[in-house]
This record gives sequence, C-alpha cells and structure tokens, in this order.
Amino acid sequence: MEYNLADLFESVVDVAADREALVHADHPGTGAERRLTYAQLDAAANRVGHHLLDSGIRPGEHLGLHLYNGVEYLQTVLGCLKARIVPVNVNYRYVEEELVYLYRDADLVALVFDAEFTDRVAAARPRAGKLRHLIRVGAPAPGAADVPCTQFADAEASGSPARGFPARSGDDLFIIYTGGTTGMPKGVMWRQEDLFFAGLGGGAPTGEPVKKPEELAERVAAGGTGITFFPTAPLMHGTSTLTAFIGFYFGQRVVIHRKFVPEEVLRTVEKERVSSISLVGDAMLRPLVDALRGPLRHIDRSSLFSVSSSGAIMSDTVRRQFQELVPNATLLNNFGSSESGFNGTATGDAGPERGFRVRVNARTRVVDPATREPVAPGEVGRVAQCGHVPLGYYNDPEKTAETFFEKDGERWVLIGDMATVDEEGVVTVLGRGSQCINTGGEKVYPEEVEQALKSHPDVYDALVAGVPDPRWGQHVAAVVQLREGAARLSLEDLRTHCRDRLAGYKIPSRLVITESVQRSPSGKADYRWARDVAVAADG
Repeated sequence: MEYNLADLFESVVDVAADREALVHADHPGTGAERRLTYAQLDAAANRVGHHLLDSGIRPGEHLGLHLYNGVEYLQTVLGCLKARIVPVNVNYRYVEEELVYLYRDADLVALVFDAEFTDRVAAARPRAGKLRHLIRVGAPAPGAADVPCTQFADAEASGSPARGFPARSGDDLFIIYTGGTTGMPKGVMWRQEDLFFAGLGGGAPTGEPVKKPEELAERVAAGGTGITFFPTAPLMHGTSTLTAFIGFYFGQRVVIHRKFVPEEVLRTVEKERVSSISLVGDAMLRPLVDALRGPLRHIDRSSLFSVSSSGAIMSDTVRRQFQELVPNATLLNNFGSSESGFNGTATGDAGPERGFRVRVNARTRVVDPATREPVAPGEVGRVAQCGHVPLGYYNDPEKTAETFFEKDGERWVLIGDMATVDEEGVVTVLGRGSQCINTGGEKVYPEEVEQALKSHPDVYDALVAGVPDPRWGQHVAAVVQLREGAARLSLEDLRTHCRDRLAGYKIPSRLVITESVQRSPSGKADYRWARDVAVAADG
C-alpha cells in the first residue's frame, strides 16, 4: 500500500463502514438532504469510477468538475482517484472564454457539470477538441441548449458498486487549478503522496503525521466519532475539498451545503452539532456575525469549537465580534496556497498593529527570490517551501521553472507572498508580490480585467487596483482613460461590456475616469498610483 488518496480512503472505509461519512444538508423543504455512510460513499464512488473507465476514459486522463457543492462533487473526485483519472476543479463562475481556456489548458477529456451551467458548457465545448464525455447533474431549465451528455443518475447506475480497480500509486496526480499572474488559471500538479502530507497533514493536521499508510486506518479504528467538519466555501476551491478529505481521513463526518447561505449554515451547525467550520475570510464570517446578532441570536452553537479561514484573512474586528457571540470557538487564520498546501497559522498577536504574523511549519522559509538563500531577520523575501511540493504547473514549463527549483538535494517552491521573518522564526506576511486583488477569497489579476476594459471602443487605457472593502476584503476598481472624443462612460456601461468576458467577481464595482493613465517611461503600469487614485475617489 502506498500513500495514494483512494487507497487511504478505502482503508478507512474498511474499519468505519457503518459510520456516517457525508451529509448534504440543504435548505429545509427542498428534499435535498442526503446521508451516506462510509460504505455507501465508497460504493457510490466505485460506480462513478467504473462508469468512466467503461466509457473509455483512460487512467491519467483529466476530468473537470464544473459543479456546485454536492454529494456528486466528492463522489466524482473519489471515483476519479479510484480509477486513476485526474480530477480537475473548474471555477463555476467562469464564462465562455475562461472556460474554453481552462478546458483546453487542462486537456479535459471528460466533464461533470451541473444542469445550471448547460448553456455555458454548450458554448465552450465546440472549442475544446479533446472533451469527449459529458455527464450532467440534474435537469436543465426549459429552453437550455442541447448538449449531448449522460445524466449523472444513469452514469451512476451503469457502474459497478464493487472496487476491482487496478493497483494505484502515490505518484498518481491530483491537479488544483488556481489563478495565474496574468489572469489565466494555472494547474498545480501534485503527486498524491505529497498532497497527503503537505495539504492533509499526513492524516493528522494537528498532530503527528502517520509513519506508514496502514497507520491511518489503525488510528481511525482506535478512535471514536463525534467530530463534524463543515467546509462552507465552494468545493471548487482546493481548500474546501481538502477539508472534506481531512474529515474522511479522521473517519469523521463531513457536512456540505450547495451554496453559502449564512442563516442555513447556522441552522445546520445547530442541527448537525457541527464541530469545525472552514470558510474564506470576512466575506463569509461577517454574514454569520450579522445573523447571530439578528434573526438567529438564539441558535445553539455550543458544539462549534473551531472556525478556520484560508484564502483570505478574518480581520481582527470581525474575529472579535464572532468570538463574543461564540466564545467557545477558536478562530484560526491559516496560511497556505495551492502550490504549498498548509504552511502555518497566524499567531494570537497578529492584527493591524503587528501585521499578519504566522508561525510556520519546519518546511517553510523566507528566501531571497534571486539567490534562493534564506533572508536575515527583518529583511524582505519571498515565502518558500521544501519537501512535499508539487511537480509544477501543468502545460506551463516556463512558469514552472520560475516557481520551482532544486537546492541542496531538495525540491522547493516559491510562493507568491512577500514576507519577513524574526529571530524566533515567526513570519510576517506582507502580501503578494504581484498585484493580485483578493475579493472574498477569489483572486483577481488586474491584467485580465484591463484587457476586457480596453476592448470597449471608448476606452483608451485602463489600470485596475484593489480598494479596501469592509465585507469582501477588497473590491475591484478601474481607473480609465477615455478615447479622445468619446462620450462619458458610466460604470454600468463598463460592467455590461464585461459581463460576457469575465466572471462576476472580476467585474469592477468602482470606476474612476482620469485625464490620463500614469505609466512609467517604458510603459509599465504604475499600480501604486492607480490604487491611490481609486482610494481617493472611494472617499
């Protein structure tokens, strides 16, 4: 047995077959609630895996998951892993052009998608030549485009519930697509063994990693039940899927919702006695605070002992507000990335005064990005990690060479964050070296938005910057120079223009018209100037 994610899951099933594994708890009255034991989830995943192989999908080929949260998402991921097919997350907010790029870049040969996205899939599929097998979850709306596909229920019914898959390997791939510095997503290629240790804590994120694969099931068999994990963010983001797998590898229960609705999240916390919630920064924590202060002030949240955030920081103010309402819960700002997995957790004194201070693990350093040598305490460098790191970016050898390197016989990855380190090894994260905008945990890269803006006939030049936002962390602001003689442009004009070019969260929510866009003599963008202009206009 190797450190293969499917093998490890099956080893847990064999000692915890009758335990409840997955609960899809959705809005009351919809009939959407589903409960599966470990044995039932295993059989359901086997059915999907066998259907894919029977349909001609070969081990090593790539399948996209264009889905909201649901049993089908995790069932399909597990089915892929069992069949040695590589699962690839697809951001369900993407529109046609973005989907075409991802389908092509990821070399998708199969796609599982929610019926709600039928029209987008129909528009993008003809330009993704390798995509040959589509599976749709649910029924499309009347008038939706005609897409030749298999219904998920039929695919599931056609596959065998037994295992019977070929031997697997710790070298089998798991690909997580994340935003790129030019706005195009990049596929981070993980060996499953590396992901198990870097992203899943080796089966014990808060303790000692297992020393052999068989030890995982031994720990599950010896332990009890009673912990319920609730990843509330979309499973299309790697962190939520990894949170679910952490729950599985503990032999505990995982609860999911189709979408994040704060009142429903809190009702599920009460009903399912949720122990641990994972979310994305203030954009998700603040609505929970509002609900607890208002209509759900009497909800029972006594079971909740942990709230963790990845992808965006829970601000000091909102954390304090939540802590007053749920005093028994520990709030954790975790630090990591798709390229590194988990790197550490913010210290108790992290905040506006001292910065985002993180006590990192032993594999994390702050290095000079040019020499790759560790920086001295107080000097600014770039966060890097060694040991269990990805193989690189799929289909992007140039970016792989820039980001991954060998040093002293170990493989390293340069993470995008700049930081300092103190004498005790505590890292203060300063922010992305690029101009990445983080809005509610979603990454927005200015260059992509600028290209969409400049495709408008009245726009001569444009820069995009992030402006502080009390709920989302940042919102997207556009600083625009109009073409000579153009009529004055409104924000809604630009937003309408961008809607078929960009996902909604990338579309600017603030517009500043300026006489000229400031650039360096070489034509490079002056993002500091753009941000200052946008902040000043924001009032």
